[in-house]
Amino acid sequence: MLIRRMELRDCDAVNTIYNYYISQTAITFDLVPWQTIERERWFAQFDTSSRYQAWVAEQNNELVGFAYNTAFNPKQAYLISSEITIYVAHDAGGQGIGSQLMQTLLNGMRQQGLRRAYSLITLPNPASLALHRRYGFQQVGQLSDVGEKFGKLHSVAMLECDLTR
Repeated sequence: MLIRRMELRDCDAVNTIYNYYISQTAITFDLVPWQTIERERWFAQFDTSSRYQAWVAEQNNELVGFAYNTAFNPKQAYLISSEITIYVAHDAGGQGIGSQLMQTLLNGMRQQGLRRAYSLITLPNPASLALHRRYGFQQVGQLSDVGEKFGKLHSVAMLECDLTR
């Protein structure tokens, strides 16, 4: 498996992975599949001067996962903190892809001087919770019935990782 920086050419493959979760699960609260032009605009935030990073996992020349960090909050005092996101292709779970992406992402965030990583996880999602806990994340809150998708209310756990340890 190859973990590498995301490139513009990866936008369609990222959308293929992500759009599955939009249409088939409540893991993401997006309701409308992403289009290529949207993903390309989104990708612009990851230029080389940015503290935000996007990584992809390739297996047999196929993109099987992606991870990135973005602003936790737009207010400037929050610049030491960042929100992370990790997705693995729905048919590629259990192969350590998420772990390799998580390790790469967190190491890159530490190199950028970030102090805290946050992740919001729709519940229930035992696999994602277990992955985050393996890397030092602790649940610091829960937003109850905060989203509605597929006619059901969904709660979200907020997890935090101290990147200085």
